Amino acid sequence: MSLRPSWPDLSAGLFVLLLGLLGLWQAAAIPTSPIYAQVGPKLVPYLVAGGLSLLGLLLVGAALRGGWSATLAEVVEAGPPNRRALALVGAGLVANLLLIGPLGFSLAAAAQFALVAAGFGSRHAARDLLLGVPLCLAVWFLFVEALGVNIGAGVLEGLVLQLLGREPV
Repeated sequence: MSLRPSWPDLSAGLFVLLLGLLGLWQAAAIPTSPIYAQVGPKLVPYLVAGGLSLLGLLLVGAALRGGWSATLAEVVEAGPPNRRALALVGAGLVANLLLIGPLGFSLAAAAQFALVAAGFGSRHAARDLLLGVPLCLAVWFLFVEALGVNIGAGVLEGLVLQLLGREPV
């Protein structure tokens, strides 16, 4: 890697940094109620904008050390895309879209999890589903309990809520 800055990479890094700073500025402008006791509406915008700003700083730093796009060009020249992997990841997105209504968030996201894992090379569909179901159920529970956001209770979520002695959302 050369020590001369890569101007196209530097401009991309500065653009990402600018987007992050713009996001931080706009997140600060979100009105909040003084009586709101849970996580406020500014948390996620601040996290996303902060992450974007950090990424922009890292990209600027890499660009000043010679850039990253030359390395990226080598990866692109490595060969054609893995069509099977792309199809499996796309099938995961479609499965989530089709299953979230009838089955709920956890089972739909678990199916997507297993298909994306297969797209990344996993050959253990049953294991991936066994890992995906509790992980996705935990994510659903955190959204509902910690954030107060209903992202769709389905079959499994209804059973869990009944076990806890609560009404399905």
